[in-house]
Amino acid sequence: MACEHSIPPAPNELEEAVRVLDAREFLGDKRMARLVLDGEVYTLRLTKNDRLILTK
Repeated sequence: MACEHSIPPAPNELEEAVRVLDAREFLGDKRMARLVLDGEVYTLRLTKNDRLILTK
């Protein structure tokens, strides 16, 4: 039985399929934002080392 592998989309196709947000524009002049999903609150934080951390 042959195993089928899917071919990953080309980068431009992927960008069209996925919404891309610039984290710095999203956060604005703050280093933290709250996101709500189904009533649950998550915190997106930009660290001193410019890394993103998402916590519940």
